[in-house]
Amino acid sequence: QPDLTPEQIDELNETWKHFASTVIYSTSAAASGHPGGSLSCAQLLLMLYSIMKYDPSDPSHPDRDRLVVSNGHISPGVYSALSEAGFFPAEDVIIGFRRAGTPFAGHIESVVPGVEWNTGNLGQGLSAGCASALAAKYKKKSYRTIVLMGDGEQQKGQISEARRFAMKYGLDNLFGIVDYNKLQIGGDITKIMPQNIREEWLSSGWNVIELEDGHDWQKVFAAFKKMFSGKVDNPTRPTMLLSHNTMGKGVSFMEGDAKYHGSAASSEQLKTALEDIGVENEFDFFADLRKKKMPKTKDYHREPAKFRIDTGEPRVYAADEKTDNRSGYGNALADLARLNNAKDGNTKIFAMTCDLEGSVKMNAFEKESPDYFIENGIQEHHAATFAGRLSTEGFQVFFSTFGVFGVAETYNQERLNDINHTNIKLVCTHVGLDVGEDGPTHQNIDYIGLITGLFNFSVFVPADANQTDRVIRYIADKSGNYFVAMGRSKMNMILDENGKVFFDKDYKFQPGRGEVLREGKDGYVIAIGPMVHEAMRAHDSLEKQGMSVGVINMCSVKPLDAELVGRAADTGLIVTVEDHNAHTGMGSLVANALVDAGKAPKFRKLGVTKYGGSGKPADLYKMQGMDADGIAATVLELSK
Repeated sequence: QPDLTPEQIDELNETWKHFASTVIYSTSAAASGHPGGSLSCAQLLLMLYSIMKYDPSDPSHPDRDRLVVSNGHISPGVYSALSEAGFFPAEDVIIGFRRAGTPFAGHIESVVPGVEWNTGNLGQGLSAGCASALAAKYKKKSYRTIVLMGDGEQQKGQISEARRFAMKYGLDNLFGIVDYNKLQIGGDITKIMPQNIREEWLSSGWNVIELEDGHDWQKVFAAFKKMFSGKVDNPTRPTMLLSHNTMGKGVSFMEGDAKYHGSAASSEQLKTALEDIGVENEFDFFADLRKKKMPKTKDYHREPAKFRIDTGEPRVYAADEKTDNRSGYGNALADLARLNNAKDGNTKIFAMTCDLEGSVKMNAFEKESPDYFIENGIQEHHAATFAGRLSTEGFQVFFSTFGVFGVAETYNQERLNDINHTNIKLVCTHVGLDVGEDGPTHQNIDYIGLITGLFNFSVFVPADANQTDRVIRYIADKSGNYFVAMGRSKMNMILDENGKVFFDKDYKFQPGRGEVLREGKDGYVIAIGPMVHEAMRAHDSLEKQGMSVGVINMCSVKPLDAELVGRAADTGLIVTVEDHNAHTGMGSLVANALVDAGKAPKFRKLGVTKYGGSGKPADLYKMQGMDADGIAATVLELSK
């Protein structure tokens, strides 16, 4: 239709009253929250839910339009808009907002029906939106992806990364909206960090529509009609709507006051606020109800992704072969591409990196399946969020870069992915001192300590290319978040006592199960990754000195094989060794398992105890007592 009718505007005004009163009631009842930005976005949110495709009875409908709210602090507004759209009663928002035991958290959470993505850590929403928009193109779906952002949030560099990505991949089905009220928590955005928001988006190649009054229903409707109809300068490009709004619009004392970015109306101010909105004051009723009743709305959980992946036959690297785990990973990934991406079907495997496809060995995948290889450029923050969101859209996603970029640099993005229950397969190479000559800036020695702090990630550190192959095939058809770490150097294959390949064609990787490579009576060395090879050499050295010290490969760091740790402890001596910070890695998890089991063998953790230098890995290991000689010396010292 060309314009809104007077009747439609009247209906929207009545809806706004319900919306605004819910925002005021919920934030004042909780005595905290962000009413100012919620009221600033009111007309935008309500108009969007008037024209988007969605089904309140099926929040995960595959054909729904996706609205990603990047400025997640406007949760009172989002929840209120969803209640007006029929997802749940407004009463549930008022009595449940910021209350323990309810889904209505202070920043939007996807456990609330209708919320697409947990945000609040600003700057990540556009990356998530890019993933949904790209997924629509691959799935040949017509749904639209809309990303609502704040203006202060535009200071975040990740938004620039996502803007460039959207242009590269022609995401004309992606629409950004900026709530341009010119205030952030500290005051005027131009004083806190000057920027020309409109020109920055234009310089990235986006279409930009400027809405002079984001509170005028007719103008909002016209702007959305222009944006969604493709009547823009270049309909093959993504579009951003810059909406001039007013902080706290509709409540006199809140309007244009940065204080109410994050402050609720006091009990004395409530009367004025509700009079301004034009509704009866029922705050006492809701405040009392909040003390007596819990919301009927419970946590909503989307079904986990289901995959139909052909993992193929494992490769077996020969006993005399020497290669790096990276190549084992790359070869397995190429096999997966050949077996799955060339077939008809809904499920596909994406592989992506950040200007490092050669180093992380994704070249073969790219050659085998170029349409499903994503090059993000040197934009790790965007790539991490993008990969996480894409993994919730029905695709299996492998994201690889160096450990220092994929874990240390993007920990916050992976944390948000984990909270969002993604299905990412994060495979990082070049971890530990094994990076060698690149020096301490690139020697990621804290990957286990960081990732094991994320509740839904499993952590695997394979010992050779054969085990790497099995680990990659194992995670390829699994839902959930998995992290696999490996170094850079080429290594020999792990062999059994008869000189045969230990991880042969019959070996099946199992999370939570360690492998006893050598039995021992006098103690055990528990190792991971390249340190397994040092442990094996230490075993041989100690055997010549009359000691029977076994070796355990603990590839599955999380979940850990606590039962095997307990059996090792029965010998009375355990040494752990890892190419990782000695205080926060696998050794600490083993120590926890010992405490839990009530066992106290002689125990020592070996690992990195100071930042490494630049040099060959073998020399760096020796300098920190992590090589075979250092392991053997530690065992002998403990055994006295």
